[in-house]
Amino acid sequence: MHELGIVLEVVKQVEEIARVNNLAKIDTLVLQIGELSSIVPYYIEELYPIAVEDSFLRDTLLRIETIPGIGECSSCGLSYHVKDSDYKCPDCKGSEWTVITGTEFMIKEILIESSGCQS
Repeated sequence: MHELGIVLEVVKQVEEIARVNNLAKIDTLVLQIGELSSIVPYYIEELYPIAVEDSFLRDTLLRIETIPGIGECSSCGLSYHVKDSDYKCPDCKGSEWTVITGTEFMIKEILIESSGCQS
């Protein structure tokens, strides 16, 4: 389970963003996780409260958005959702494909109250 290290690094980066931008509070942190990535959203959600417990983000909500795993068939060029198609092209049944989306992991948004900046 490498997700703890990932969550701790996200917390560190967001705290640095808050410090640089003089943010007093962050309401919501939005992460995007591709469904073909090796990161399990369930573990991120489970570990998040532990990771932020003694940090600036302890009252910050976590929202995770899943990026669908889309591949392009190497045989016919069709783009399709690879998990829903059991990793085979639904048109030609080819099993080789190239990832278009779904391996991402990123901090998408840091949402603050309108009065969230310190002067």
